Amino acid sequence: MQSDQIYFLITCIAMVLFMTPGLAFFYGGLVRASSVVSMMMMSFGALALVSILWIAYGYAMAFSGEGSATYFGFDGILGIDTSSIFLNQFLDERMSFDLVFAAFQGTFAVITVALISGAIADRARFGSWMVFAGVWATLVYFPIAGWVFNFTLDDSGAIVDGGWLVKDVGLLDFAGGTVVEVGSGAAALAVALVLGKRFGFRKGMYAPHNVPLTLIGAGILWFGWFAFNAGSELAADGIASLAFLNTLVAPAAAMLSWAAFERITSGKPTAVGIASGAIAGAVAITPSCAFLDPIWAIVLGLVVGVVCAWAIELKFALGFDDSLDVVGIHLVGGIVGTMFIGTFGRGVGLFFGHSADQLIAQGIGVLAVGLYSFVMAYLIALAIEKTIGFRVQSVDEEAGIDPIQHGQLGYHAEDPRWKV
Repeated sequence: MQSDQIYFLITCIAMVLFMTPGLAFFYGGLVRASSVVSMMMMSFGALALVSILWIAYGYAMAFSGEGSATYFGFDGILGIDTSSIFLNQFLDERMSFDLVFAAFQGTFAVITVALISGAIADRARFGSWMVFAGVWATLVYFPIAGWVFNFTLDDSGAIVDGGWLVKDVGLLDFAGGTVVEVGSGAAALAVALVLGKRFGFRKGMYAPHNVPLTLIGAGILWFGWFAFNAGSELAADGIASLAFLNTLVAPAAAMLSWAAFERITSGKPTAVGIASGAIAGAVAITPSCAFLDPIWAIVLGLVVGVVCAWAIELKFALGFDDSLDVVGIHLVGGIVGTMFIGTFGRGVGLFFGHSADQLIAQGIGVLAVGLYSFVMAYLIALAIEKTIGFRVQSVDEEAGIDPIQHGQLGYHAEDPRWKV
């Protein structure tokens, strides 16, 4: 194990962790001014809680088993002999890699949970959200991360052990199209259904209160996504370079196609649409970034920009209130990107004359993760709603939940020091 591999991962960890504050900005700009603190707090709350749970036991749940060859074992950090950590063990390169790998995977867990919060903007209690975040991470994310991310290769590159979706089904998912995108999108749909629609739910009911904040958030997310995808190779090599390049061109293409869709359907391309297109393209390329030639990554971006722009309109036709379009962007984009491998993936794609086996494997992966995440999220959210309550009171929702939930406002009309 080379030190430069550890340095590479440490850089990627910092970049991917930065994505969660970026998500807070992206979501925060999209909600009402009276809900911006609540919206951003859900991302930062997930960052704090899931980070601790991941190191306490989540990493051990996801990466246990004989094939994982990780340092911590099933009991996690809290269950091992902690004296062995501090007796010059950090000088051991094998352990150093295990530590940074655990941290890298932890940043994935954090952003996945935080993504769900966009579906319940303007109407969720912060304490109840934190309960949901902890339980969903434990019962859903940690297991499905093991289904997909936990595998080992032999010297020839063949999978010799690992999670059942990769080892037994043959799913290809380089950086988390199923685990992160489909998992969070399916959970977002479930909690949106449990909490119900916002009062006065209709198209255009609330305009984004701060478009520049959303654009800043989108830029930070895209910046971190380079490490999210390229870093999943765990080394700065040719595959990481391909993933990096595809993470540039797919979001760029999706921005263009989303803007064109808006121009055709509503007469004007919007800044929020451009930002949403970038995120949709990044979502779609996440599972496929190492399996597509760049030209097909561009095609994927062009396709997913239109598909996701159209998909977010479905919530009005189908009658569910996904406040910030987590379902339309992350669930739909994750499905498109994952299935695209079975059609246009190098060496496996149906378009290139290969069998439909890979396409079927991709479909099984999407269904397994999506259905499990949806059902579990629905049950968890329903249990919270029926016990401690998940949705704020109607009067608080209509007035804006920041003062009630957090005792703060995102903006003050005047300097509070001069307020009588």
